[in-house]
Amino acid sequence: MTVHLLKMCVGIDSVRHLRNAQRHRLERMAAAGEPAMLRHWTRNRPRRAAEVCDGGSIYWIIKGQIRVRQRITDIEVVADRHAAKRCALVLDTELVETAPRPARPIQGWRYLEPVDAPPDRGSVPDDAEDMPETMARELQDLGLL
Repeated sequence: MTVHLLKMCVGIDSVRHLRNAQRHRLERMAAAGEPAMLRHWTRNRPRRAAEVCDGGSIYWIIKGQIRVRQRITDIEVVADRHAAKRCALVLDTELVETAPRPARPIQGWRYLEPVDAPPDRGSVPDDAEDMPETMARELQDLGLL
């Protein structure tokens, strides 16, 4: 059974900002002759790694809302001379915007069950996508969107 991860996207202001930051990271890696692979480093390996790698995504919290997800393609454990252990979440380069959903700040990451994950933005009614973000947040808070 698939399970997702939920994580704060620290230092990022928008989905566009995340997209640009990841694009620049891939360009720098390619210029340095390294394999262009997106990794998010974390201290601990998820205990439910098999479920995460079975179609799971990392859902990014940006400015207090879950806004986008990225598929996790692999989880690598790396021995580091400075740290006892490190774990890399290997991410797909595609960012899939989701219907915005309020989320509280968290430290580290949390498991997110598929039933609790927000739907992809493409599955939200078309008229909701044209709405100003503040209006959409108010309607979500009221449970109308």
